[in-house]
Amino acid sequence: MAVVVNPRTELVGRELEAAALRERLRDPSVRLVTVIGRAGVGKTRLAEEVVRGIGAEFDHVEVLDAAAASRCDAGPAGLRVKAVQKSGFGGRVLLVLDGCDHEARGAAAGAVAALAEDAHVVVLATAVEPLGVYGEQLLPLAPLPVPVAGGGAEGELHDVPSVSLFVRRARDADPSFALTLENAGAVAEICTLLGGLPLALELAALRLRLMPPHLLSARLRGGRTTVLAGGPANAPERHRSLAALAEWSCRGLDPAARALLGRLSVYEPGFGLAAAGLADEEAVEPLMDRGLLAVVGEERGELRLAVPEPVRSYARAELAEAGGEAAALDAHAERYRRLVAAALPGLAGTGQDRLLRESAAEGANVLAALRRLRDRGDGEAAAALVLGCHVPWLAQGRLREGLEWCDGVAEGGGQPLPEALRARLADLSGVFALALGDPQEAVRRHRRALALGKGVGDRRQNALVSVRLGTALLRSGDAPGARAVLVTAFSALATMGVTGGTAEAASSLAASLHAEGDRRKAVEMLERAEETFRRIRDGRGLAGALRTAAAMALENEEPDRAEAALREALRLYEAVGERTELPGALEEFALLLLRTSPAQRPRAVRLLAAADALRGETGAEVPQEWRSEAERARTELSSRLDWTDFATAWAEGVRMTAPMAVAEALSTPAPSRRPAAGSTAEALSLTPRQVQVALLVSEGLTNRHIAARLDISEWTVVNHVRQVMRRLGCTSRVQVAGAVGRWA
Repeated sequence: MAVVVNPRTELVGRELEAAALRERLRDPSVRLVTVIGRAGVGKTRLAEEVVRGIGAEFDHVEVLDAAAASRCDAGPAGLRVKAVQKSGFGGRVLLVLDGCDHEARGAAAGAVAALAEDAHVVVLATAVEPLGVYGEQLLPLAPLPVPVAGGGAEGELHDVPSVSLFVRRARDADPSFALTLENAGAVAEICTLLGGLPLALELAALRLRLMPPHLLSARLRGGRTTVLAGGPANAPERHRSLAALAEWSCRGLDPAARALLGRLSVYEPGFGLAAAGLADEEAVEPLMDRGLLAVVGEERGELRLAVPEPVRSYARAELAEAGGEAAALDAHAERYRRLVAAALPGLAGTGQDRLLRESAAEGANVLAALRRLRDRGDGEAAAALVLGCHVPWLAQGRLREGLEWCDGVAEGGGQPLPEALRARLADLSGVFALALGDPQEAVRRHRRALALGKGVGDRRQNALVSVRLGTALLRSGDAPGARAVLVTAFSALATMGVTGGTAEAASSLAASLHAEGDRRKAVEMLERAEETFRRIRDGRGLAGALRTAAAMALENEEPDRAEAALREALRLYEAVGERTELPGALEEFALLLLRTSPAQRPRAVRLLAAADALRGETGAEVPQEWRSEAERARTELSSRLDWTDFATAWAEGVRMTAPMAVAEALSTPAPSRRPAAGSTAEALSLTPRQVQVALLVSEGLTNRHIAARLDISEWTVVNHVRQVMRRLGCTSRVQVAGAVGRWA
């Protein structure tokens, strides 16, 4: 005889888990299956649904509340006796032990052990963590998936399980509720704030009787999810409110684990093990076993963690009540201030790609640290942190935010900042202004930085500011003024031995020389910049120089060389997670395709659309002349392609993420090349030593480095390089590198 389970609402988003559980319970070799997961994730609900479906396949089904049974029957011994009694029905018995947590966990494990010899009994248990019994099979149950960043239209959100559950329960509470274009963003935010936890979603849906989604989402922001309550009167107490659920989840934690949970409650979701200093923390494992510390992602082999809601809100409130919140916030801010400072030297060289991606992953916590430093009036520490975020924020496209922080910290209350810090903040604000597409404002800010810097007497910093001023002047159309500033800055930085700054100056100076028509000097300067960027492994700087090289190659009717440069630039941008400069590179590649590969028009449309959408995320504007060129390209494409094909390709491009857009560009077939300079046949005409020299040139090594590597004189290297260039028909080291790349 099977026990009839009371009817419940429809199970949403658990089709795969339900199918997997059914198959395990039907397997004759399986004796114990434990559904594990956080409190409120729906373990009991899943077990009931599966038992309802397959209960008839057993001779008897019995459901026991493990906690209640252990309390009413003299603890573990009583639960073991009751479990053994249930096994005496004969035939196949399915015994469900629900809620094997806290004080009931040991009793449940003992009961299962007592049934080990009875081959007719199958046990289905639900618990926050494994029972630890031999032969136990686990079925982890995670919260429902939430909408991806950026949300989506209401049609797309309907397919997200957490949204689907929320909408169904909202309709139960208010039959007139519907997911619309107007409320889709708020609904997506609610599901994300609640982490897809089914119980939390159901409690939140009930609140729509009282307030619209946008007010509910605002109410839940800032760690206030524990305000949700109103669960069914016949539900366990822990299911009637998120505050009760969080308290129950933390019950029984040892002091060390509870203290760690409190400290981590001030961290924003997605922090790394190393960033939070958890590598040697023994209390991490117990918290993870209980679901109080969840894995939310991975970045290059390192776990990204979060204290999930509502536990985070509860632990934070408990920390504040105990008077420890301020100290935890200060410790968090200090940790991230040091992390940013430690990463700063590597952001323009070896390890740049790793550091930029780690910075992006920790972005929310860096901002939280910055807010804490500002709120406690530590202006100098806040300024140093903003300056340390220079490259990461540029790479991530956080331009408006960066500009606002520069201005806010520089003008904040409290003690006035030292002039040196105000000068550097003014300079950085000019960088953000230029990236946002306002070169005149950038010029104004850089000039202010120079004026402030005169009193400080920091020649190195003033020279770097001059480089950025020259770049802004060039973008504003003043090529002669840019050249004058950049020549002086380049000379000063080279004299001081500032390698990265010299390369940056050389790259900008090459662009200004090119704008004035001095191609020969521009090429020489650009080669120097590329060589330096390669040597110090500054991928982001190299990508910018390669884009300039591509523009020069196109003017010189060398589309193949331009394409090779743009392909490398795109690969470099993807490696560092670049978002500010990537849209421009994608547009340049799309326009090149239109020029060289008419058959690739649909791909060009997708790339232009992706660039447009990605630039929109940064809030940057483009120069009018470039906007006009892109508009002409779009007009031409729409006239040459069928309108439906154009619209479809454009829609596909808009939906692309940055990695997808880069992959789309790089998947373009390389154009066939005639045997020419750099072909394999001509490479075979080189001597073995010349081949060695050519390969080292392609790696970006200088003549001095090549001489040291091959143990020959520098003058001999110069002669070899000249012979290589003559035999391959190249006029520059950049062309030699391109030729070597084609040998493969």
